[in-house]
Amino acid sequence: MKQLQGSPWLLAHRSMLKPNQPMKVSLLGNDYVLWQDSHGTISALPNACPHMGAMLSEGWCVNKPDGSSGIACPFHGLEFDRSGCTVLPGSNKQTKSLLQPLELIVQGDFIWSYGGYEQKIPIPSIMNEIAAEYEFIGVTGERSLPTDILSLLLNMHDYNHQNGTHRELFEIAEVQLKKFIDEGLHSHAYLSQPRKQPKWRDILKNPGQLAMPKVLEAHLENFFPFMGLLHGEDKLLSLKECHFYLPEAENQSRVFVLMYMKAHSAIAHLLKGNLLKLIDVVVEQDANILSKIYANTPQGIKLNNEVGMDWVRRNFNSFPTVVEPNLSR
Repeated sequence: MKQLQGSPWLLAHRSMLKPNQPMKVSLLGNDYVLWQDSHGTISALPNACPHMGAMLSEGWCVNKPDGSSGIACPFHGLEFDRSGCTVLPGSNKQTKSLLQPLELIVQGDFIWSYGGYEQKIPIPSIMNEIAAEYEFIGVTGERSLPTDILSLLLNMHDYNHQNGTHRELFEIAEVQLKKFIDEGLHSHAYLSQPRKQPKWRDILKNPGQLAMPKVLEAHLENFFPFMGLLHGEDKLLSLKECHFYLPEAENQSRVFVLMYMKAHSAIAHLLKGNLLKLIDVVVEQDANILSKIYANTPQGIKLNNEVGMDWVRRNFNSFPTVVEPNLSR
């Protein structure tokens, strides 16, 4: 897992953490237990108990008199505080730290980490800006996928796969890449995607399609390697669909989507739940196809509109340095 060390990774949104309930997260080949106490303080420790390796995420939170909380091992009930110290049975003396805490950067509701590595690129401010201006709808599409991070990123930046992977969902007739702006580890893609007219049975099955116009004008903003952002504009609403990617291990990746909205009509509020369901279906379709590819197959065919995939490959091979070519068009 050496290629992408120094990138920030969004581990979770605060809403994904229930108070005093541990959550397992994996990053760059290591497992951690993440939890939030009653004061909203968020902590993370390696997930293996230093006694016999039990998963601390399968344990429970222990509330302290000062309102803070530690984590208890499910095997023998050993309690560890947020610094990784414990008190052994029969002893009133606290041990030194036995678990090295994972350094977190908590910005409002966003829980970031560099996975214990030196920062190579900064956390962008855009999520804080979106949270300040838009209504948070919810989290959707969270999946752990049996695929390497490069394959996941290539799929997420493949502007042609709507015609195959998502053909029944969006009925895209054509993908037109209008512009691609290459700014190194940051890029913008502007797509125009005429749709076939959905049938009534499709609308009844997923009313979220009512929010989709006949031509999908998409502005995709990409932050390599951890985030892709869809800026959606419609007469009913403005949408920010924020996709996050994490390398859990060599051949295991995780994805989840944070959804934000600015309503231009009262009808938009009725579509929140359906929008979350719609994107969950999109991620499920991507997950399904990624589980059925031969990732190391040499590419013998090149389609049009593959500039996003070229951008991923270049940045993956040279990270964190940005090398030529500039792929703007």
